[in-house]
Amino acid sequence: MGILYEQTDIMGWAIWCAVLFGLMAFNELARSSKWFGLILLLVLPLILTVTVWPTTAAPGNEYGTGNWFNWAKTYSALAGCLGFMAICYIPKLEKSKFAFYFPPLILAFNILEAVFRDFQCFSYGAFDGEYINHLWVMSGPWNIMNGIAGLLNIVTICGWLGIYASKGKRRDMMWPDMIWPWIIAYDLWNFAYTYNCIADHSFYCGLALLLSCTIPAFVIKKGMWLQHRAQTLGFWTMFIMTFPSFADRIAPVATTHNPTMFFIVSFLALAFNLVLAVYQFRKIKKNKLNPLKDELYKDTKAYQSVISEN
Repeated sequence: MGILYEQTDIMGWAIWCAVLFGLMAFNELARSSKWFGLILLLVLPLILTVTVWPTTAAPGNEYGTGNWFNWAKTYSALAGCLGFMAICYIPKLEKSKFAFYFPPLILAFNILEAVFRDFQCFSYGAFDGEYINHLWVMSGPWNIMNGIAGLLNIVTICGWLGIYASKGKRRDMMWPDMIWPWIIAYDLWNFAYTYNCIADHSFYCGLALLLSCTIPAFVIKKGMWLQHRAQTLGFWTMFIMTFPSFADRIAPVATTHNPTMFFIVSFLALAFNLVLAVYQFRKIKKNKLNPLKDELYKDTKAYQSVISEN
């Protein structure tokens, strides 16, 4: 038995790496041109919606992909992807400040979906752990802790009026004020969410999926974490809606179902998001900033490096 997960073998880690690098590869392919992006993020989902998902993600199926959350998450992620593409490729939107309210709103909506799900899992009262809608759930204070962490993560979204489309062959949506502290806070919260609510799938939809957007945000192209996140999330949800048995039958890696680990994971998420919120509010007060209009991190090297490179 491992700490967070049951021990897996070399083949299990090979599959995990394939998921990680596969998501990164599809993300880069979608970034490579407008047409690849539209084919992968609009045409393909439309085809799957009509021909495949009514069967593989039917309500009540044995893999838990037929619940409201999976459907909502899939389409909200894809809506984000297409909205970000529109900002980058439609000149009128690129020049409209109102268009830049879309990214924080769709991001907040996605976080709020998961916050609601954490609270819902607590409401099940499955304090000893049980299968609910074909997913293993253990209710506990960690659901409340992480729900609060998610709300703090929403509150600390900032600097969206500084969003712009990068120039050059690849048109990416840049958000320079979304720097590493917020990204780490999000990752800790989102991993805790997957660990709490989709526990035995979180080896993939938690660890691998989060790294597939965080690595590019730090290594491949800085300043566009949200676009990386939306596209990798969109590809993952399409994959799991199409192949729902993947995490349960084909390559299962269960959590240890240890209440202590649930608590620790959510505590870390809550603590980091609380520290970030306090720091950010103090920064706003000290510099007399308007969080609804101003960028908060213009004075940081992380912000300035994004501007200088794009």
